[in-house]
Amino acid sequence: MLLRAAILQPCCSLRRFLVISHRFSVSPNFSSISQPQVLSHFDEETEDFLPWLERKAGVAVSSKLYIGKSPHGRSLFASERIQTGDCILRVPYSAQIASNSLLPKLSVLLDNKIGSVAKLALVLLVEQKVCKEETEWGPYISCLPQLEEMHSTILEDYPQISRSITFQDFMHAYAIVKSRAWGSRKSVSLIPFADFLNHDGFSKAVVLNDEEKQFSEVIADRDYAAHEEVLIRYGKFSNATLLLDFGFALPYNIHDQVKIQLNIPHDDLLREMKSEILQKYHLPTVEDDNGVDSSWNTFVIKEVKSASGKGKGLPPSLRAFARVLSSISYEDLSNLVNEAARTDGRLARQALKNGSREIQAHEFLLLRIDQIIQEYIACIKELGPANANSSFECKRYSLRKQMALYLLMGELRVLESASAWLKNYCAVDTDHGSWQLGDNTRA
Repeated sequence: MLLRAAILQPCCSLRRFLVISHRFSVSPNFSSISQPQVLSHFDEETEDFLPWLERKAGVAVSSKLYIGKSPHGRSLFASERIQTGDCILRVPYSAQIASNSLLPKLSVLLDNKIGSVAKLALVLLVEQKVCKEETEWGPYISCLPQLEEMHSTILEDYPQISRSITFQDFMHAYAIVKSRAWGSRKSVSLIPFADFLNHDGFSKAVVLNDEEKQFSEVIADRDYAAHEEVLIRYGKFSNATLLLDFGFALPYNIHDQVKIQLNIPHDDLLREMKSEILQKYHLPTVEDDNGVDSSWNTFVIKEVKSASGKGKGLPPSLRAFARVLSSISYEDLSNLVNEAARTDGRLARQALKNGSREIQAHEFLLLRIDQIIQEYIACIKELGPANANSSFECKRYSLRKQMALYLLMGELRVLESASAWLKNYCAVDTDHGSWQLGDNTRA
């Protein structure tokens, strides 16, 4: 995952640079929009963890939180009443394990193509394997999922390590980093204590990095009662990303989105010309939650909040693509190119002057989206309800089925909102026999 840290406006008097850290992933423990936990579930196994971390940091990390057990595993709970704006934890960089902490003799063996997550996974392996019980990070590492063995030619210069490490070990360490690490402008870090925080997509609280004072902190975005579970937002991630990268999904995710792909029909007589025009004007590529670009004919649809035409509709680039695809003559395509040259250079971003042709372009989109909707409905029906029974394997299968349903139903909600928007856009005023443009003329 590429780092996408957002810089907040600094306070001029303090010249502080606060950087939002986006979490790479989360542990299998997850929180959603369910009712907060208000019972005390103190985790005796981690009773000494915070005192150890504060001794290592040399400063107080938190007086407002403790490690407890939520229905989804370990989490952080309010030890006292927390008010909006309170700093609930602060972890110095010196008490974090960063990807740039890799041993120099190992670092020189890696080229620039090796990502920060892989480097931090190696740091974690070295800390565990070289020093074993004597590692300074022992109390923290013992709280992480157990590492299995690996094989890596990168570690050949350290035979005492490579003999006990296999590829599986590295993959496990990599998964740990992906599930717990946070990204900053300079590196990726494991932040002890902070990584016990669970995710809520509605929360506005995030991990902030103060680059000048060298610490990471979390500011409460709302009030919490004592023993209530404290939640933050890892990032504005869709269920597809949460499930694929993080191992959980939410029953209702406001950041859900759907990728759709449109192709020029092979029997289209203008296929070659349309392809050349679309590539020449290079419609923006799509970047997903992990920073990966998709092809030029792939588009991301987010939930359309209003089918009445007010507010945002579908992506302008998607609608432009449809207008190009619906062209039926060389003259149509030439007109689109000439119009782009006369205006801002963007292809087919304005509604077509021919109202019926504009409707046809959007009906093409509507047909494709409705086809996808039917595919989603069929998949949901095939999955059926998620019913767990006493068997551990069946419970795990039921949980995975439930997460798949969350994913499908969330994306179906997005697609249905797009369908409703398109139907409204294409509506014909039967009383006047005219195309209802309204606010929809703004592509």
